[in-house]
This record gives sequence, C-alpha cells and structure tokens, in this order.
Amino acid sequence: MKHRVLGAICALAILCLASARLQALPSSPHSSATPHATSATGAPWWKNAVIYEVYPRSFQDSNGDGVGDLNGITQRLGYLQSLGVNAIWLTPIYDSPQVDFGYDISNYYHIDPRYGTMADFDRLVREAKKHHIGVIMDLVLNHTSDKHPWFLESESSRTNPKRDWYIWRNGRKGPNGKLLPPNNWQSDFGGSAWQYDPKTKQFYYHKFYIQQPDLNWNNPQVRKAMYDVARFWIRHGVAGFRLDAITTLFEDPKLRNEKPILGPNGKPQIDAFGEVELDDSLTNNLPQVHDVLRQLRQVADSYHRNVLLIGETYLSSIKDLRAMYGANNDELQLPMDMQVGFINKLDVKEFRARINEAETKLDGDEPLFVFDNHDNVRWERYATAAGVTDPVQRENIARLLAAILFASRDSALMYYGDEIGMVTTPPKTRAEVRDPVGLRGWPKNKGRDGERTPMQWNSGPNAGFSPAGVKTWLPIPPSYKTVNVAVESRQPDSLLAWYKQLIALKHANPALRDGQEIMLNTSNDSVLSWLRKTSQGQAVVVACNFTAQPQTIRFDLKPQGVSGAGLRTLMATPHDAEVQSLDAVHLGPFGVYIGQVE
Repeated sequence: MKHRVLGAICALAILCLASARLQALPSSPHSSATPHATSATGAPWWKNAVIYEVYPRSFQDSNGDGVGDLNGITQRLGYLQSLGVNAIWLTPIYDSPQVDFGYDISNYYHIDPRYGTMADFDRLVREAKKHHIGVIMDLVLNHTSDKHPWFLESESSRTNPKRDWYIWRNGRKGPNGKLLPPNNWQSDFGGSAWQYDPKTKQFYYHKFYIQQPDLNWNNPQVRKAMYDVARFWIRHGVAGFRLDAITTLFEDPKLRNEKPILGPNGKPQIDAFGEVELDDSLTNNLPQVHDVLRQLRQVADSYHRNVLLIGETYLSSIKDLRAMYGANNDELQLPMDMQVGFINKLDVKEFRARINEAETKLDGDEPLFVFDNHDNVRWERYATAAGVTDPVQRENIARLLAAILFASRDSALMYYGDEIGMVTTPPKTRAEVRDPVGLRGWPKNKGRDGERTPMQWNSGPNAGFSPAGVKTWLPIPPSYKTVNVAVESRQPDSLLAWYKQLIALKHANPALRDGQEIMLNTSNDSVLSWLRKTSQGQAVVVACNFTAQPQTIRFDLKPQGVSGAGLRTLMATPHDAEVQSLDAVHLGPFGVYIGQVE
C-alpha cells in the first residue's frame, strides 16, 4: 500500500541469443518442503522458499471479460510449478468496491464476483497443492472499505455499538471559526488523513484513501473480528497471509502533529502530490503493533501446520526489521526486507552493507528479500538509474538482480512477469489512468498502473491474457510480441531460462540452500561477491559485476576455511569467459558468475 514516486521509464531490454553455460538441472524443481509441511531437516516449508506475487486482475483472464480471475490462475499452475515457486501470494480477492483494486474490502468472507466464487477459490487451493504450491492470502487489517457493514453502522450515529470500531474524533476551530481536521496527519495517497462526516459532525481517520477508514485496533472486538477472518481462511486451506500495511495499525492517542521532513536546504520537502512531506513517526510502527502480531501468530500456530505470516514492512533500520520477528520469534516469520531490494541503484557498498546486516543482525532469522511488487516501478529502475540503454546490458542487469535475490541466504519474493523481463509501462495520458494515485498525482506521479499490466503469455492476440477482441482492463504493452513466456520458453539463454535455473539451484544446491553467507573482496567497489558455505564443507562463490566495464577478480577462501582452488561453473551470464580457477574470475558488463568450489 505504500506509495512511491515513479522514476523515468526506459525501453524494454531485448533478449540476447547467446549461449549460456548452465549446469543441467531439473525442469520442475521444488523445495524438499511443500507448504503445510517441514523439510527433511525439520525446517518449516517457507525457509529458502520462492514466493511469487500474483496480481489476479492481470495474471490470466479465463472468461473473456478483460480481467484476470481465480480460474485463470488455476489454469497456469503448471507454469508456476515449472518455474519452481513454493507459494503464490494473491493480492486481495475479497468483495470490494475496487476503489483501490481490492484493498478496500467490503466483505472479508466472500470472493469478489470479478474473480470468481468460493468454489473457484477452494479449487485453486486444491489444485495448487497438487502442484506443490501454497496459496497465501493478502490480509488487510488496517482498514476496511467505507461500504463495509461495520463502517455503515459506525457512521450511522455516535451511539451505534460499532462507532468505536473506527477512529472518530472532533475537529478543531481554525481562523474565523472554520472547522479543521483534528491535526495535520496526511493520507499516504495525498491530502488530509481526516474526512468530515456532516451527519455525526466528527472526522474519521484514513491512512490511505477516504474510502478506506482505519479500524480501531485498541478495541478488543475489532481484534476478535479480524482474527476470526484469519481463522476462516486458514480453514479454507491457505498456506499463510501477507499482512498489508501492518505497521500502520496504531496512531498517537494524543493526536500530536507530525513534523515536516526537511531537505538538505533546511526547508520542508514537497511530495509527489505537491504537499509538505511529513514524517510518519506518530502513525507508523508504533509499539502496540507487536502485541497484535503476537496474538495473530498465536492464531496461526494453533493450526499446527506452519501457517506463514509475511509482513509488508517498510522500515528504516535493521533493528526495526529484527523487532518484527518478535523478541522470542513469536511474531512474523517473514517480515519483508525492503532495505536490500529497494536501494534502487547499483551501489556495491550499499548492497554489501544491507545484505551483511541481514546475515549478521537478524539473530539467524530468515530474511525475505523483495525487489519488485505491485506498488513500485519494476526492476528496470536499476538500469535507468545507471543510465544503461544498451538492451543486452539492461537484460544483464535483470540477471544480476535475480542472482542476488535467489543466491542469497533468504526466502525470495518475486513479482509476476519479472522472470520474462516485463517492464513498467505507464499511461501516456491522464485519460488512460485507472489508479487513483495517478489521477490525483498526474503528471508528476502517474500512479501504479504501469507495473500492473497483464501478464505476457505469448505473441498472439492480447498476449494470451484475454481472448482476441476483448478490451483488457489495462492495455497490453507493445513489448509482448517478443517478451513473453512462449517465446522465451524456446530460448535456452532467455531470462526465463535464467530464472528457472537460479530457482532450481536455490532449491537443490546444498550451499545455496543451507549455507551461511559471507561477503568476499569487501574492498572492491565494482563487484559484489559472496560465499555460500555449509558446515559439511560445500562452497559456492557468487560474483556480480555492477559496472558496464569487464572485471577480473580473484578469491582467497582460506580465511573462510575453504581449501579448494578450482571452480565448476554452475551459471554464468551469456558470452562471459570460461572460469576454472579462483585466481581469475572474468565478468563481462553487468555479468554474473556462480561456481562450485572444488
């Protein structure tokens, strides 16, 4: 739900046709642990897992209405299994007026008819299990739709029993007696976070859209109602939940004003909506959140099948991230680590520091690395920030980011279409905009439509997303003719092949699956490299060239207790020189090398 400012958008990388040196691996790799189970070593299924975000509106249209749906996702489970994912996260599919495309929920117990029925959902869960894939629901706890029956009751009168289910406050008098909001808090989507209700003559609080009133989590009845929602979906077989905007559940009870964020010149910064940007220290990441997370974890653990809790956790420090696991590891199993994937520039020092923090300052807990999602410009933002326009080098950057995501010691969260190189395709005019963020922020902020375009399955009509002649809910990007699953499935050196091989290695190679992660050559500011090493002695080195110039590096692994000097190539960027020794690892522009130490 957290909004962002769109960067400049560049042309899509053209897929190169060079020969890659890839180790032969299974075509349909899987972790040894499937959802609801544990691995042979006793680890829960989500350890080292690959989780794939599906934006249901944009994945597959099964009924020809131009909008993706549950049956469309079920049709594509074979593809997801071949990719090697362990679970899919579905953005909200509940009943909703669709002001925020499902994040404004009017009924937590029903499937929105646009996506299908409860029978369709149950079928998806059953079929996904047959493909060794779990289904993770998006659970929106912070707010509901203003059309939810709870809110309709709450706004009906000040004495309604559900009045205290939301946050209602009196206004304050301004100049000339004008009624003003209770304080200066802002919505993440622009404007005041307070909306006046003339009927009851009070304001209600909304961290996001006006149509998304915040629930009052200080009310025990609210907590019980939402925990019951979680229980309902667990009983329907979900593998876990992604908790939307989880850090925003509580606000300062004294309603103090938030302070402006000052720029380098000492003046307040202006945000994408033309408003003074405020810090959110009084409306985000308050201590009471942890009490809710512990209670929700108790609900999840009561089912004794490793129900997973993922948190949408945009945090400012590794200390805050560690806190989300709980002092006794009794809160989130996988809070999203946004500090690695959203560095948004190819900076070796920054990546090294952030990954090393995840390895050394989480007390051994599993990080969940994320590079892309439905709220942010896709992977190509890294190529744009580096000023790279060459199509081969841009694709190499996509390979490099994938290597960091899948060859690190982490669970990995990827976004649909990244595996084929889909890029953000923003609206060209305001008339094309569907996202309210873009409607309000145009043209400085064009919204999030560009990263939500339909999945590109083949070169046929509507990219195989919808039948021919159907108007899709968002336009199909023109890149679909060459950037699609069908084309790349026939190319052994495609980005799709690269993703499949990386995910297979992550699941099958002992060092990449179980090994610790140690940064190497830490004085080198051009190449990010690290060692994955198991206690049994298996070792893999990974090197990523962050520059457009060829690089040659060497490794001395004796300080890490690794005696081997030879290398067996597991994966390498197409056209890069053959590597056989730790003494000379050659990397082309934005090249990647992954090798087994022998």
